[in-house]
Amino acid sequence: MGLIRGLSGDMEKVMTEVRKRKTMKILGVAAICAAVAAGGIGVATAPSWAEPVFQSESSSPVRNEPGLAAPVVKAVELGVTPTDGAAGVNPAVAPSVKAVNGTVKDVVLATAGGEPVKGTLSADGSTWTALDPLQFDAAYEYAFTIVDQAGRETKKTQTFTTVATANEADAAVYPQNGSTVGSGQPIEIVFSEPVLNKEAMEKAVTVTASSGQAVAWRWYSDQRVRIRPEAFWASGSQVTVDLKLFGVDFGNKMIGNVDTKVSFKVGPQRVAIVDDLTKTMNVYFDGQLVKTAPVTLGDAEWLSPTGYAVIMEQERHSKFNAGSIGLKPGDKGYYPPLTVEYANRLTSSGVYVHQALESAWSSVGRVNVSHGCVGLLPADAAWFFNNMKTGDVVQTLNTGAPAVEPLEGYGDWNIPWAQYAKR
Repeated sequence: MGLIRGLSGDMEKVMTEVRKRKTMKILGVAAICAAVAAGGIGVATAPSWAEPVFQSESSSPVRNEPGLAAPVVKAVELGVTPTDGAAGVNPAVAPSVKAVNGTVKDVVLATAGGEPVKGTLSADGSTWTALDPLQFDAAYEYAFTIVDQAGRETKKTQTFTTVATANEADAAVYPQNGSTVGSGQPIEIVFSEPVLNKEAMEKAVTVTASSGQAVAWRWYSDQRVRIRPEAFWASGSQVTVDLKLFGVDFGNKMIGNVDTKVSFKVGPQRVAIVDDLTKTMNVYFDGQLVKTAPVTLGDAEWLSPTGYAVIMEQERHSKFNAGSIGLKPGDKGYYPPLTVEYANRLTSSGVYVHQALESAWSSVGRVNVSHGCVGLLPADAAWFFNNMKTGDVVQTLNTGAPAVEPLEGYGDWNIPWAQYAKR
C-alpha cells in the first residue's frame, strides 16, 4: 500500500505537469489568434509576442515607413506656380499653391513692402489661387505653410520676377472711345510691338455691333490692322471693341500690359457720290438724296482717284503747300502756299473736298482744274462741311485713275469683301 501510495503521488505530480503544459500551449495559441484578429501580420511570420513591442505613434514622431502600428502618413506633393526663381513671368498668370495629401495655409504673396495679393482657398484647403493680377517688372515672394495628414507643418518661401517694363506691349484704337463717326469708318488698331501670333490676337480682341454685323480683319503689317463689316456700318449702331490684351503674348517675349474697351456710335449713313462724267456730286443720307452740287476735279495731269474714300479730318481753314505733293517753284502746277476754305481730307497725300479757289469758280461743273481734289462753290462747300462728318463716305467715279489705296487714308472699301480678310 505504501508503494502504491508512493507511485500515486509521483503520478499525481506528472499529471499536474502535463496539465500545466497544455494550459500554456492553449494560452499561446490564443495569443496568436488574438494578434491576427487585431490586425497583426499573421502566423506565417514570427509571433508578435516574440518581437520587441512598437511604440504608439500617438506618443512618438509620425512615421512615413510601413510598420505594425497606425497607417503610414503619405508624403505631401507640392505644386507651386510660378516655380521658385522663375524670371520674366507673365503678370496675367494666376499664381497658385497646391498640396496633394495635405493642405495649405497662411499664404502671403507680395512684393517687398507691397500689399499682399488677394487670393482664395479651395473648400478642401488644398489649393490657394491668386485673384489679383500681378505687376510688371516686380519681384515677388511666396510665404506659405504646408500641413500633412498628421498635422505636421512645414513653412516654405519661394521667389519669382515678372516681365520687365521693356517687354510691355499695348495698342491704340481709332475711333476713340465715346466718339460718333460716319458709317464708313473702319476700326484701326496700332500695336506698340509686332504681333507674331495674329490668330491669337484676333481671339483676344472682340468687336460687337448692335446691328449684329459681322466683321473681318485685314493686317497691313505686324503692328497695324483694320476691321470692318461687309457693308457700311448700320445707321445709329453702337460698336464696341474689347481688347483683352493683358498677358497676351505678342511674340518676341513682348506681353500685353492692359485691357481696353472702346465704344463708339455710328451716325446716319452719309454718302457723297462724285461723277466725273456729269461733274456733279449727289449726297445721300440713309439712302435719300439730300443734295446735288456741281464740282471740278483733278485735271489730266492730276487725276482724282476713283473708288471709295472716307473723310479723315475736317478743317475750316487749311494751309495748302504745293511742296507737300512734290512741286517746287518753277514746276508746272506749282502754287504758292495758300489757305483753303472748308477742307475735308480724303487721303494722307492731300486729296480733299474743299471750296474751290476763286479763280476756279467759273470752271466748277464744267472743267477739271484741280490737283486731284474735289472743288465746290462756296455755298456748297459750306453745306458739305457742316453736314458731312469724319467717317462719312465719298465715292468718286469715272476719272480714269486707280482707286484710293487702303493706307492712303481709309480706302479699305475698295477691297472686295471676299478678299478683305488677310493676315
